[in-house]
Amino acid sequence: MFISIFMLIGCSPFSGDKETKNLVANGLSSKAIYKLADEKISAGSIGQAIKHYKTIIESYPGSKYAIQARLDIAYNLYKQKKYNLSILELNKFIEKYPNLPSTPYAYYLKGVVAEAVSTSILDNLITDSAQRDVASVRDAYSYFMDLIDTFPNSKYSEDAIKKLPSLRATLARHEFYVALYYTGVGSHIAAINRSKFIIENYPNSSSIPDSLHLMAFNYDEINAPQLAIDARKILTSSYPDYSPNYSVD
Repeated sequence: MFISIFMLIGCSPFSGDKETKNLVANGLSSKAIYKLADEKISAGSIGQAIKHYKTIIESYPGSKYAIQARLDIAYNLYKQKKYNLSILELNKFIEKYPNLPSTPYAYYLKGVVAEAVSTSILDNLITDSAQRDVASVRDAYSYFMDLIDTFPNSKYSEDAIKKLPSLRATLARHEFYVALYYTGVGSHIAAINRSKFIIENYPNSSSIPDSLHLMAFNYDEINAPQLAIDARKILTSSYPDYSPNYSVD
């Protein structure tokens, strides 16, 4: 009796899901839709490809193609320079799939996206990126560290480790520009404290000698000659060939 009634009403939740799936996916399998998305990518139609990826996620949420589609959406948003949206998608992926083999890549891509935010076409021509807002550099550093801490044996962690020194150098150089600004406006104590911050937090960066030199200058300005002498002794002993390549305006 139960079976006949169930068949009579014809509204099984399973049949409804299948009908919805066929309607959204137009009867295509997840593999076929994914192939269509790839074709759109090859043709340069990223927006159309993303629509196909979203169709896979909606129609076949548990499939391997849906998992890959989420990463592909994030990557192609990054290619479109929609960085915030890309990171949002990656955060969702990491929350939903914290331990998949592809999850380290999601962490890594977050770092790559944040790096892209901080990059300018003028970096190597006119503008030092450290002179601009470095919030995205800090984000990139943080994302790569999250990857290294969470998946230390991942191949992506190996590459992330190689990126850290450059990011640290940019952050240290930014702090030096801040110290230099404080020096220029006569905020000598603030400049000294910022120089100390660089030395303590970025001990192996190329900004250390400049920071020591600037610290000594500011000690002179506040009439603290012995502290200035001590700073110069450290500078001379640690960096005997140092010569300043900046000026205090």
